[in-house]
Amino acid sequence: MTLADIKPNERCRIVGAATGKRELQSRLYALGLYPGVVVDVLRQAPLGDPVQIRMGHSLLSIRKREAKLVEVVAA
Repeated sequence: MTLADIKPNERCRIVGAATGKRELQSRLYALGLYPGVVVDVLRQAPLGDPVQIRMGHSLLSIRKREAKLVEVVAA
């Protein structure tokens, strides 16, 4: 399952991000999206892009194509 599959108001835990794409993986890790982090999906734009998430006290909006590269499990 990926972060793009999580519906608004649901929580998940990241298990991997952009495996095999080192530049994008580094960017996602720098934003705080790395394995073990618990994420709350807050909302999606009307057409599904971008996705707004909360990690602790931080809010972040990412593109859906990037959210599809973040592997998650339900938390």
